Amino acid sequence: MPIEVPEIIECDQTHVSCDGGGGVLGHPKVYLEMGDQTYVECPYCDRRFVLREGAQAH
Repeated sequence: MPIEVPEIIECDQTHVSCDGGGGVLGHPKVYLEMGDQTYVECPYCDRRFVLREGAQAH
């Protein structure tokens, strides 16, 4: 059985929030910070938020 790749979301900021995107079927809203990295992964749903090419780290 193949493993599904986590969803990748491009963003323009290094701080993002994630609620799972499923409304009541999602998860608690969490705020994530990339720090010195160019990505961060949600600990609940494994979504990966990637800093868009050319975006300035804040």
